[in-house]
Amino acid sequence: MLSDFTWNMTGYIPKHQVNPHGDGIIPYVAERIFQLEPEPPKVGSLNEYILSALQEKNLIHFSFFLHHYEPQLNKRIKDFLGVDGGNLYDTDRFIDIKLSCREQMLQKLMDYDLAKGAEYATYIFPFIRDAMLRFRMGEEKWSVSSLTNYKMVRSMAWLYHNTKNAVNEFSKKYNCDLALAEDYLKVVRGIRNQQPFYVTDENGEETGEDVALDDSWNYTDILWNGIQAEKVQRAFEKLNYREQTLLENRLAICMTCGRVSSWKDRPTFEELAVMFEGSTASGAERAYRKAVDKLTELLVAEGAIHAVRLKQKSKIKRKKKIAAAIYEYQADCDGEWGEISLDFENGKAEIILLADWDTVKTNKFASRAIAYLLNCENEKLPKEIMVAFE
Repeated sequence: MLSDFTWNMTGYIPKHQVNPHGDGIIPYVAERIFQLEPEPPKVGSLNEYILSALQEKNLIHFSFFLHHYEPQLNKRIKDFLGVDGGNLYDTDRFIDIKLSCREQMLQKLMDYDLAKGAEYATYIFPFIRDAMLRFRMGEEKWSVSSLTNYKMVRSMAWLYHNTKNAVNEFSKKYNCDLALAEDYLKVVRGIRNQQPFYVTDENGEETGEDVALDDSWNYTDILWNGIQAEKVQRAFEKLNYREQTLLENRLAICMTCGRVSSWKDRPTFEELAVMFEGSTASGAERAYRKAVDKLTELLVAEGAIHAVRLKQKSKIKRKKKIAAAIYEYQADCDGEWGEISLDFENGKAEIILLADWDTVKTNKFASRAIAYLLNCENEKLPKEIMVAFE
């Protein structure tokens, strides 16, 4: 219990006064309310602060964590407000949301277990999202019994606004009977009479975008066409926290809410390395590639997609370019490997040996591998890669 903890900040003061002139909180200060003076003692990774807090039962280490974690928390709140249609310059609301997130982080501190393989910053991510949703739920003119119901109501709202048969779609999505789906639709219709579910832009003009979109598992609109949402969800949930976070951030997709962020704003590998303390940009990129391959294998196992794995066996170079190469290939991550020969100078290829599970008539996997390799830039021909397709 946190009641067993101390939180003695002797020797440390807030770096910025919250209300120095009595005329409101400026955004600069609102984004720095957890900053301390002097600077907290340096550690190898942010997770050491959390482990020290748990071991010593002293929340001063939690404050040290917040000091460094605050920029990431600010970004998540801004992203949420951008989707929510909130005013990014309403500093009082910004701070209220931030303090709600801090409260949730404290409540989940005792449940954190390093043995499960995730850094605290990764572990806490979905709970921060829930804290922001819970805050918004409290602001709405309508209310429901729980955050889970709140998400389901907003999911039905999105289906109601964007599909022809919201009841059937909701029933399939949550594996519930049609009567329960009808009940949720009645709730949504009642709420729409009180308050619309639309985002407004900075001028107060309605954009026509339903904010319920950010709370639904709308995979089929986000990921590859034809992949069933249930299969994607099962595969994604088998990844660990680090793998999930790398994929969501780098692909600019929220797998909890189904929203696609701007591709140009996605984090670089340098920024992902900062998120996972102790990593480098190249290390973050390798971890991301491994997460992509692992998710691909899981989706293949679910029958959602096909994949062909390629390994370069040999190559011939002429004038610094690869003139020819032999690749081994494997179908759907299983069975004996086949072999293909490629003549890049003439744009031709030959199947030397079919891989297990490849079709004799269409050579589906070999054909996909050949098409991929012949379309690669010569200097970027991979030594090893996995290519997914429907």
